[in-house]
Amino acid sequence: MAENQIPSDDGGMLYVVATPIGNLGDITLRALEVLKLVDAIAAEDTRHSGMLLKHFGIKKPLVSFHEHNEAMRTAQLIERLAAGENIALVTDAGTPGLSDPGTRLISACIRRDLPFTVVPGPSSILTALVGSGFATEKFFFGGFLPTKSGGRERELRAAATRHETTIFFESPYRLTKTLTAAIDLLQGRQLCVARELTKKFEEFRRGTATDLLAHYQAHPPKGEIVLLIQGAAAS
Repeated sequence: MAENQIPSDDGGMLYVVATPIGNLGDITLRALEVLKLVDAIAAEDTRHSGMLLKHFGIKKPLVSFHEHNEAMRTAQLIERLAAGENIALVTDAGTPGLSDPGTRLISACIRRDLPFTVVPGPSSILTALVGSGFATEKFFFGGFLPTKSGGRERELRAAATRHETTIFFESPYRLTKTLTAAIDLLQGRQLCVARELTKKFEEFRRGTATDLLAHYQAHPPKGEIVLLIQGAAAS
């Protein structure tokens, strides 16, 4: 395999490829080269990824790979990799494996001693962290906040005790409920709502839970949201 790890005739490599989180211009040159040269692409949503590939003039066989068929597809893809095929794994946005399908397939490659590599690129987690202005030396990523109030409040209480920045994904439909709970649980801590990152209406809005709740009650949020909570030490 070449030093830049672009698919060759040797075959049998899994490429975990990060894709844009909004702005298509953020895709990397290496990602495009890999997607052009692999034998097949495993995609979380074949329709969504199909539009991405069409935009860049790439025609490759697509295989659905999502949370509902991940176990079955992992077994199938492992056999294809073992037979010498080069396969790329992509999700709807960002880096596979981060609150998205991918970890199971990577673990299976490790167990079978099959080669894989990660093609880095866009990440909403890191984009939101840097844009928040909060401390970046240490941070905790908690994935999606629980949908039920008890689990949500438990996560917010834990965030209140951390000295590092805490990062969650949140739905625009539940954001006001989360901010309402945060008023008492976070005691005036600074928060940041990073919304629609890299897209036309990108927004970084900072303030206390009270401030942010008032804003989003008046202006219901839309789009993808990353919620960041400043660490206790910074406060």
